[in-house]
This record gives sequence, structure tokens and C-alpha cells, in this order.
Amino acid sequence: MARKNASDDPLAPVTLAVGPEELLLDRAVREVVAAAKAADADTDVRDLTPDQLQPGTLAELVSPSLFAERKVVVVRDAQDLSADTVKDVKAYLSSPAEEITLVLLHAGGAKGKGLLDAARKAGAREVACPKMTKPADRLAFVRGEFRTAGRSATPEACQALVDAIGSDLRELASAVTQLVADVEGTIDEAIVGRYYTGRAEASSFTVADRAVEGRTAEALEALRWSLSTGVAPVLITSALAQGVRAIGKLSSARGGRPADLARELGMPPWKIDRVRQQMRGWTPDGVAVALRAVAEADAGVKGGGDDPEYALEKAVVTIARAARSRGRG
Repeated sequence: MARKNASDDPLAPVTLAVGPEELLLDRAVREVVAAAKAADADTDVRDLTPDQLQPGTLAELVSPSLFAERKVVVVRDAQDLSADTVKDVKAYLSSPAEEITLVLLHAGGAKGKGLLDAARKAGAREVACPKMTKPADRLAFVRGEFRTAGRSATPEACQALVDAIGSDLRELASAVTQLVADVEGTIDEAIVGRYYTGRAEASSFTVADRAVEGRTAEALEALRWSLSTGVAPVLITSALAQGVRAIGKLSSARGGRPADLARELGMPPWKIDRVRQQMRGWTPDGVAVALRAVAEADAGVKGGGDDPEYALEKAVVTIARAARSRGRG
């Protein structure tokens, strides 16, 4: 969750929201606006991007009103402000106007650090909005969402939701909202499973399995689920490569018992049985085509192309077609 400093008054003269997580940045803005409107329903809210703030614009926005109306001025992407506008903001920080709340959204990092330091030195209320890259952080976020909603969810349910949804905080928050609205009582793992089992099962290996089995539509569906739940594209290309190589290895290996082939090919016996079922319809030419498709997709997701998602979709379709190459002539 967004972390706040000790001076946690949403109506502080200046609020500094720092970090790249858009959901938390938006919530920081909504909190200030809600507090301002609670104090004055006629609060004027101005939400601005750097290109809308020319030198002198801020001075006009924060000039005293004849009617002393409350105003919230939101400046997004403050790290991208021009040098002249940064000077205006710094000058304002030294003497903020009454009845006006300035909200600066800053991505953090080195760019625009002078403004960041100036706001902190001026005593701005700060809300940290970090990108939650660690599963433990996302788990804490989900628990916090349930607490905020006044609902109880088991630890297993929270973990299942993170596993199913992935890294997108907006989707995690939306999932919690849906569960809270639809379910009475404590939310447990079984309930999460009923709602989101499709997501949980959509792993990179599911994509690969459906592709090498020639099931194009199911492979594409699994691919889209995987990408939407935060599975890294490079993991999907890796799974596709493993799936195609397993087909190639087994098709060129000598016949024998699964245990013998497992030792020869370096696969567990259960996988030998699965790959044997998957390799029906494959030809040596099909394997070669599929391996080229995987190599192209791998290059595409590692910076060689403009659209990693398209590169993966193209590879999945090519592999699925190659899986049905036998019998097509």
C-alpha cells in the first residue's frame, strides 16, 4: 500500500506522491480531492500535465480568489516539468497559499530530483507509491484491500488471488472489490478458486502444451491470460522452446520404455508419456519450422521487435500449425 509520512493530513498545503505505481498515485490524488470536497463541496480541482504548465501558469492557478474558494492543483509527471516551471513551483513551495492544496506526482529517480528535494525540504506531506515487484508486497497490498473494505479473507485466499491475478495492482484491487461485493462472510481459497481458476491455470507451460498439441484457439487464450496476469514474455518463449525441443528429441530417439528414454533424454518418465501424446501430427520439417518461430519470438520479446505480444501470438500460431503438419501433404 502507499506509505505516508507522519504529517498525514490530506489538506496539507503540499502533497508529494512519489513512485511509478499509477494506481497508488491516483489514490493519493483522490484522497486529497475527497478531503477538500468534504471541507468545501465547491472545491475547484485542476488536474494538469507538464505540457499544460507554462511559465507563469502556476502563479495564476494559485492566486487568491475573491471568494476565498478552496482549490486543489494536481501536477502529474512533475519530473518532466520545464526548468522555468520548476522555478515557479520551487518559489511557490516557500510560501504556499491558504485554501490551496498542491499535489505533485513524481516518478522518483534521478530525473527532476531537484524539485523532489525542494518539496521535501519545504515539509511536503509525502505519499510513497512504489512499484510492487515482490510477491510479498503484492500479498500485503491484497490484505490491506480486504482490511480497508472491512472484510475478512484467509491468508490462503489472499495468496491464491495474487497467484491468479499477477502483478497488476488495478486488477488485484478490482478482484478484491468484486469478491467483497459478491460474497458474504469470510473469503477463503475455495471462493477465490471459483472466481479466478482460469487465471491461475494459465501458466507459460499451459501455453506451450496447447501450442504443441495443435490447439490454436486454446493456446492463444492461455497466452492472453498469462500476459494479463503478469507472466513475463521471456518465460513463455522459454516454455515454448522446451515444448518444441522435447518433441524433437523424442521423435528422433530410439524406441524404448519411458524410464530408459527418460535417462537418455534427461526428462522425467511422466513427461515422456505426455510428449508421446503431443508429438502426434509432428514431422521433422514441422519441428524445424517451430524452432525458427520460437527463435524469432525470443528475439522479439528481448528487444528485437516493437510488439512482444504479437511476436508471441505469431509463434503460437506457427507452432500449432506445425503440430498438425503430418497428413497435410
